[in-house]
Amino acid sequence: MSLRSPDRTDLKILDVLQQDARITNHALAQRVALSPSACLARVRALEQRGLIRSYRAHVAVDRIRSATIVMAQISFQKHALEEFTAFDRCILAMPEIVEASRVSGAYDYMLRVIVHDVHHWKDIARSLLSGDYGVEKIVSHFLMDEVKSFAGYPLTDDEPARG
Repeated sequence: MSLRSPDRTDLKILDVLQQDARITNHALAQRVALSPSACLARVRALEQRGLIRSYRAHVAVDRIRSATIVMAQISFQKHALEEFTAFDRCILAMPEIVEASRVSGAYDYMLRVIVHDVHHWKDIARSLLSGDYGVEKIVSHFLMDEVKSFAGYPLTDDEPARG
């Protein structure tokens, strides 16, 4: 596995794939000025190097089922690695928790949770608080409107964030 930094062509490929992961290899090759075979080889190399982790569809879950999105801030009583590790195992096993990040600042974790309703969320919050993880406090925020969805990362320092 190569540790070299991505070059300008790699960054173009990554940028286009962030915008449209379903683009055909032929169209991608045209957008980044490569032959289709060279483009495909670069994409495969980016995948092997772990720079492309996966391909996903952005699904409108609220049009499929009843969905309440909760953004939860989790604070711990003390910062012990074994408690974080146990908490990590717990949240990885919960399908309702669709995103989790350990963060610095006033709280320790930020979770994105999809539930049926507020009662479903209360059950989950109670189980997190009553576990042996050292959770001290949960602050819940219910998503009202998604104003700006994640659309990809700026890949260079001079590139503005996408809207």
